[in-house]
Amino acid sequence: MTLDPFNAFVSRDWTAVENAEPIDGPLAGMTVGVKANIAVKGMPFHAGLGAWTRREANADAEVITRLREAGAVITGITNMEEGALGAKTDNPHFGPTHNPHRHGYSPGGSSGGSAAAVAAGLCDVALGTDTMGSIRIPAAHCGVYGFKLATDRVSQDGLIPADPSLDAIGPLARDLDTLERVSRVISDFGDGNIEGSGATLIEHGVKCHPDVDQAFGRALTELGHPETEKLAHPNSRIRFAGFVGVSKFMAGDLADVAKSDHLAKLLTYGPRRSDADWVEDQSMLAETGTAVRAIVKRHGFLILPTVPNPPFPHSEPEPAAQADFTCLANIAGLPALSIPAGWTEDGLPIGVQIIGEAGAEAGLFRIARDLDSKLGAYRAPQKGA
Repeated sequence: MTLDPFNAFVSRDWTAVENAEPIDGPLAGMTVGVKANIAVKGMPFHAGLGAWTRREANADAEVITRLREAGAVITGITNMEEGALGAKTDNPHFGPTHNPHRHGYSPGGSSGGSAAAVAAGLCDVALGTDTMGSIRIPAAHCGVYGFKLATDRVSQDGLIPADPSLDAIGPLARDLDTLERVSRVISDFGDGNIEGSGATLIEHGVKCHPDVDQAFGRALTELGHPETEKLAHPNSRIRFAGFVGVSKFMAGDLADVAKSDHLAKLLTYGPRRSDADWVEDQSMLAETGTAVRAIVKRHGFLILPTVPNPPFPHSEPEPAAQADFTCLANIAGLPALSIPAGWTEDGLPIGVQIIGEAGAEAGLFRIARDLDSKLGAYRAPQKGA
């Protein structure tokens, strides 16, 4: 068996820890994997694109500089969806990443390599990026903790973007303490508290797997049944409008870069959108962002399933609705945290996410810790899964 049977890393520095200069900082000795669209000096920097396979970063991204100064050690570059567009992590150039809870199953994406590396214990923490759910989806599928920072509270320096208006770098870890420690180092982390008993959405038009419904129902019960709100548009329509925007940005940003047929097809959706439909999409996204921020301000936080479906085999098509819940935090620019919430009948992880206010990240973690202690759903992968 290889040392990485999950294909979580596309490049690994096996001597990083022993050669690292000891630094007495808040993250001293912590090992970190980094998604391949975040610059680490001297390491691969290709965003999963075959045309950039040999490309290396010539400088560290700001988040990497902060990690190093805090004593963390960068141990390698993790696998990801090509261009960070998708939620499966079956990369045509670097191969599929396998879910540590079940080989042959997707870890989610686009930060699937980061989530799998953390779940398998190959590093203490990993950085991912989240455009419409790409940290929280794989966190849920791999049964770990993932934090999408507020869009304007973490630097995008050194990031190959999918859509700068939605993108946020963030960490994944096996516990909330590690997740918070790293988040405080790499971002403008607010110590504000959260007042209110929370809210959830009804009439969202998203069909969830029965095991997801059951796990989410238990989370609502543990929180004392938060109030219900609804949005003006179905989540699937909101998610599609967000995807069209990402497609349009990436089509321009990667216009001269060779792509797989699959990615090239995805990047046709944005450019071929009619002017009238584009205006409608942007209006819907702005309205949705305002509505979500208002709900969070009114109730303190918004709790939702992370993903409507459990992990699925690589042999099956990627479910289109995976980002129907996670996209809302990106559209609103708010921080969102996914924690393990339960398990399917056949032993696959399920997640729940909490969206809070920017500046009240400490309060968001306090609520997550309380719920996490009640759910007790974290479980390390079984050997030979």
